[in-house]
Amino acid sequence: MTEQTERMTNPQARGDDRLDMAMRPQRLKDIIGQDQITQNLEILITAARQRKEPIDHVLFYGPPGLGKTTLAHVLANEMKVNIRVTAGPAIERAGDLAAILTNLKGGDILFIDEIHRLGRAVEEVLYPAMEDFALDIVIGKGPAARSVRLKLPRFTVIGATTRLALVTAPLRARFGAVYRMDYYNVDAITHIVTRAAGLLGVGYDDEGIAEMARRARGTPRIALRLLRRVRDFAQVRAEGTITRPVAQEALDLLEVDPLGLDDVDRRVLSTIITKYNGGPVGLNTIAASIGEEPDTIMDVVEPYLLQLGFLDRTPQGRVATRQSYTHLNLPFPDTNESAQPALFG
Repeated sequence: MTEQTERMTNPQARGDDRLDMAMRPQRLKDIIGQDQITQNLEILITAARQRKEPIDHVLFYGPPGLGKTTLAHVLANEMKVNIRVTAGPAIERAGDLAAILTNLKGGDILFIDEIHRLGRAVEEVLYPAMEDFALDIVIGKGPAARSVRLKLPRFTVIGATTRLALVTAPLRARFGAVYRMDYYNVDAITHIVTRAAGLLGVGYDDEGIAEMARRARGTPRIALRLLRRVRDFAQVRAEGTITRPVAQEALDLLEVDPLGLDDVDRRVLSTIITKYNGGPVGLNTIAASIGEEPDTIMDVVEPYLLQLGFLDRTPQGRVATRQSYTHLNLPFPDTNESAQPALFG
């Protein structure tokens, strides 16, 4: 297991996150946060029910851990239909997708996580399936080959991606509803953690819950992960009750600071500041300096640092802002004249 997957604040799914399945909301009215999206989905669902049709194809995009998979299951529950779950990398050949599509029933939902990682040949099969509810199959080879079109029942594709820019334009155009999911505010995370603590039967007070919510990076998956670890700490060292001092001690032990930054986040910022005079510096250079993959920094570390205003992206590279210097207790330079030349990566 790599350091990145071991990070408490890594918003990408881990094996132990399967325990969160029972705590996921099952109906739209139970969703906390993402109010604009839930209102739009309520209209989408109600209209489809009135017409007695499947809902339109839906695409969710945004940082990992914000509930895209949960919303797909909620839509299936609201429409009272079956959901088939798969992921872009799992569909290696066009035949794999054809097998999935031919097993769908009318109204069913096909949820494709990481849809930006579908292969080109697979996408070509998906286009007519989404648009015309048909599957084009080529029988035979060479001059004797012929194309047969199979009719499919009307179904719904729900796609999820963390990299909207990597979803091809023809595929994006076939989704009738596209929603961006953003980080949750502290109040919403507080409600999510409170609900989960009640389901887990954990003793807590409001200040203990608030402390975990503040450090959860606005991400429900991280909030629930922190809750499980703080629950363990409270059970062993604090008679099972999560108070603010208990939560603070537990999260400090996990190296999660009051803003939710962990050791990797702080290493990225300190590398930009101390090694490259605050930037600009290229992504590949940062990755090489701290021994991480560039994609990991761009997908997992940067989004939250950008949200906090600790980092700026410029054409020349990444730049640390005044807020990041303050958070790390480092003096902010009065001038950038001494900055090193831009490093590209």
